[in-house]
Amino acid sequence: MSATIKDVAQEAGVSTATVSRVFNESGRVQSDTRDRVLGAARALNYVPNESARSLIRKKTQTVGVIVPDMHGEFFAQVIRGLERTARDRDFHLLVSSSHSEASEAKAALKAMRGRVDGVVMMWPQATPDFLRDLLPGSLPVVLLNAPDSGAGLASLSFDNYGGARAAVEHLIDHGHERIAILAGPRGNMDAEQRRAGYLDALTEHGLPTDPSLQLEAGFLRQRGYEAVESLLALTPSPTALFASNDSMAVGALRGLREAGVRVPEDLAIVGFDDIPTAQYLTPPLTTVRVPMHELGARAMDVLLQDLQDGTGLSVQETLPTELIVRQSCGCAAP
Repeated sequence: MSATIKDVAQEAGVSTATVSRVFNESGRVQSDTRDRVLGAARALNYVPNESARSLIRKKTQTVGVIVPDMHGEFFAQVIRGLERTARDRDFHLLVSSSHSEASEAKAALKAMRGRVDGVVMMWPQATPDFLRDLLPGSLPVVLLNAPDSGAGLASLSFDNYGGARAAVEHLIDHGHERIAILAGPRGNMDAEQRRAGYLDALTEHGLPTDPSLQLEAGFLRQRGYEAVESLLALTPSPTALFASNDSMAVGALRGLREAGVRVPEDLAIVGFDDIPTAQYLTPPLTTVRVPMHELGARAMDVLLQDLQDGTGLSVQETLPTELIVRQSCGCAAP
């Protein structure tokens, strides 16, 4: 049977209130008394009840994290950045996936109430009404890649628009005029910003924005693979493809290989995200590098800063992206 706080108090010859003050660091205790209590706890193998301690302190040392999906390299890198920073500050993560569904996001937030000190939420479809209805005003929240909530919440994102535009302009600079896009889902902020960067790059270089070249593949690898059939049916054929994330690019590469289309000789490809696998594909994927790990680390910094001194939630930041040129676009040395 596990030792209780009463057992420790009896062993040390003090009150249970004194034992509580020692373990919760909530009051002055003489050093010799503290040593006696800690010695008694060691002798009895006493382990403080963390749930009870958190109720006393009104802190859980836990941060809730909600992401659209926990599958795939992108979200793994973001969570890794969050976890490492939290661990350095003696915090833990409670991670849940919304599966890109509003009902799942609502259920996750409801389940976290009272169990976390703050929330980091990646929800590209978030609206002011959605957030206002679900988030208690006293709970610190940092949003990742969300539209302007108008709710005074901290928000961090990366430059989707600039990254997409740089990728398409790179293709244009190397002679491509008929460039297709594998786009993400409508209504998703990341997808819409990347689509806007693609379209503006074409327009500013006097190239047509042909709707037939704009294929939606939902940010999914399988959809990227399936989109190859529609891509190859286009007349005239595109000479380049901008995939709005690397997962779709991976699927498209497989589909093109099976169809006997050579990359980059017959079709140049550029992706977006620079997931760790991108450099090991055949050919290695030219892509837009997103600071995934840094985004998670910075978000946790902002949240913990607010928990410490209440100043973190004024942060509104956009992290830069970088075009990484490899062989898939035909513009890099082997």
